[in-house]
Amino acid sequence: MCGRYTITVTMEELMVRYFANDSTIIHYAPKYNAAPMQQIPSVINTGSSNKLGELRWGLVPSWAKDDKIGSKMINARAESLLEKPSFKRLVSSRRCIIPSDGFYEWKVQGSSKQPMRIVIRDGGIFSMAGLYDIWMDPEGNKLSTCTIITTTPNELMAEIHNRMPVILKPEDEAEWLDRGNQDTTSLIKLLKPYDQQQMRAYPVSTAVGNVRNDAKELIDEAQA
Repeated sequence: MCGRYTITVTMEELMVRYFANDSTIIHYAPKYNAAPMQQIPSVINTGSSNKLGELRWGLVPSWAKDDKIGSKMINARAESLLEKPSFKRLVSSRRCIIPSDGFYEWKVQGSSKQPMRIVIRDGGIFSMAGLYDIWMDPEGNKLSTCTIITTTPNELMAEIHNRMPVILKPEDEAEWLDRGNQDTTSLIKLLKPYDQQQMRAYPVSTAVGNVRNDAKELIDEAQA
């Protein structure tokens, strides 16, 4: 699964990276320990351009009776997207990108777990594939939420965990975001493990285990 990640760049960097002409994020701040049920930066396509906004992490399907289900739907397995009622229709109509520059996973070491931060070797921003939906409560208030798609691990991640987030190849990002693309067969083919040669992992402080911690020091490499 993918349950924690980082996005530490500036708003300007995000806008440039995703060719976004518009942003609805009012109070942007770097996240060193983004966690489920938080508002997270996300990219969608409006049909004419990319738009940067916020979605709450934890999908609430539009047909849900209440929003409590969101905490259980932070991830969606790529292999079964078209089999799940919560995700099937979203693949063709409501796809998004979750910008990131690192994600955390816990590696079992004997009787303990060592948190690891996984990044792209060049240290840049990468795109986690996601789906989003809009739910409305009885009073008519809208809630926009998302889930991060996961896949089988590459060789690097297999030593840490049995799942990893789908990281889109840069050349596939436009196809994933394209509102006019409803070819689910070709879209599903984009959801593959990322090249391990372009990734690296390093240990970080156990402080990352507490969602209340959100400081720059969390991404520092832990000393042996």
